[in-house]
Amino acid sequence: MSPNFVIPRFRLPAFIAGIGQKLPQWPHALVLVGALNAALKMKLLPETELTALEDKLFRVRVLDTGGEACYTFSNGLFRPVFRPQREPDLAFAANLSAYLQLLARQEDPDTLFFNRELEITGDTELGLIVKNMLDAIEWPALPQFPLLRN
Repeated sequence: MSPNFVIPRFRLPAFIAGIGQKLPQWPHALVLVGALNAALKMKLLPETELTALEDKLFRVRVLDTGGEACYTFSNGLFRPVFRPQREPDLAFAANLSAYLQLLARQEDPDTLFFNRELEITGDTELGLIVKNMLDAIEWPALPQFPLLRN
């Protein structure tokens, strides 16, 4: 991503969330768990903190798309939870733009939280552990590709 590229704050139209809530949610969990396990394999997540995640239930909601993913960390892997039997130990809720800004490191979780753009509920100590893990991630540098010219 170009350093000059800024992800704007946006909110998708309400009807999208209405449609999204009616769609199956399992693909969201599979994609999120796949990305988390890839980050594990690439050693991007601090291994010393992972034991605190063991058997905890997490939920991520994307408010303006109607998407939701539940997952857990068990026996060294993130695993999807398709039908949670209890409330999550830690839950996040935000619009798509807030999550994109987090991933791009354009905004930090604290700023989004205090601006009421990121809702975090559940175990406060677990939330701090996850926040510190996210802050510790060193994203690999992407190769620079010259622009294609005609």
